[in-house]
Amino acid sequence: MAGVLDTVNQRTQLVGENRLELLLFRLNGKQIYGINVFKVKEVLQCPKLTTMPHSSPVVRGVAHIRGGTIPILDLGLATGATGMENISQCFVIITEYNRRIQGFLVRGVERIVNMNWSDIQPPPKGLLNDNYLTAVCQVDKEMVEIIDVEQILSEVAPTRQDISDGIVNAGVTENAQKHHILIVDDSSVARKQIKRCMEQVGFATTVLCDGREALDFLLEMVAEGKDVTKEFSMVISDIEMPEMDGYTLTTAIRNDSRLQDLFILLHTSLSGVFNEAMVKKVGADGFLAKFQPDELARLAIETVHVQSDE
Repeated sequence: MAGVLDTVNQRTQLVGENRLELLLFRLNGKQIYGINVFKVKEVLQCPKLTTMPHSSPVVRGVAHIRGGTIPILDLGLATGATGMENISQCFVIITEYNRRIQGFLVRGVERIVNMNWSDIQPPPKGLLNDNYLTAVCQVDKEMVEIIDVEQILSEVAPTRQDISDGIVNAGVTENAQKHHILIVDDSSVARKQIKRCMEQVGFATTVLCDGREALDFLLEMVAEGKDVTKEFSMVISDIEMPEMDGYTLTTAIRNDSRLQDLFILLHTSLSGVFNEAMVKKVGADGFLAKFQPDELARLAIETVHVQSDE
C-alpha cells in the first residue's frame, strides 16, 4: 500500500505544474513518438496474437493478457504508414483510453522523459501524417511526434455519438438555450464530439484548442469588462493539451478572483487511480472520462439546472 501511495504522490506532484511524462517509442523508421505515461498500463514483448475475422486491418489480432482479451492495433498502419513486420520481435504498449483497454504494436520502446507542457507544441502544418498528430516536442534535439490516439480509435472502433432518447426534452432544451459552454480540447475528434453532444441538448458553444488559448481568451474577456461567469455556465476541458494542460488551466482560473467561480469539468481520456487526487488538488468541479454522450449531457443539464435555481 505504501508503494502505491508513494506513486500517487509522485504523479500528483506534476499536477498544476504543467508537466507530463512521455514514454518514447519508434515504429518502422527513425522517427520517435511519444505517449503520456498516465495512459500506459504495461509494456511487453508482443505475445501470440489471434486474428479476428472482419476486423479493421489496423487490428493485427487479439492477445490474451492477464485473464483478459485485448485488441492489438498496429500504430504504423493506423497512421497511414507501413505495418509492423516480424511482430513477434515487436513490443506492445498496453493502454487505457476512453474507458477501453487496447494494445499498440510498436517496433521498439525507448525511455520515459519528463517534459513541460509549455514545450509541447501543435504539429506544424505539412507533416505527412499531421492528421494523426496532436502535438510535437523536442527531446535531445530530435522531434518527437505525439499521436492523436482519439483520432485513431474513432476510425478503428467508432463509438456512439448521439444522446439517447429520453434525456433531452423540450423543457431541458429551453433552459439549455440560455446557457453557453466553453469547450477546450486539442483533439479535433474530441472537439467535434463534445460540441455535437452539447448542441444536441441546446447549448451554445465556443470551442478552443488548448489551455493557453482558453486562458488568454478568458483574460481578454475580463479586460473588456465582461463577467465570464455570466458569459459561460461551464468550461469543459481536456487534460492533455500542448502549451498548457487542463490541470494548469484550472489552477490559473482558480487563482484569479475574476475567473475563479467558473464551473470546470475535466473531460479526458485519462483514467486511473490518480484522478481523484488530481481533481481535488487543482480545484476542478468534476471529472468525467471520455466519451459517453449520455453522461456528459446529464452532467451539463444538471449543472445548469442548479445554476438556474440559484
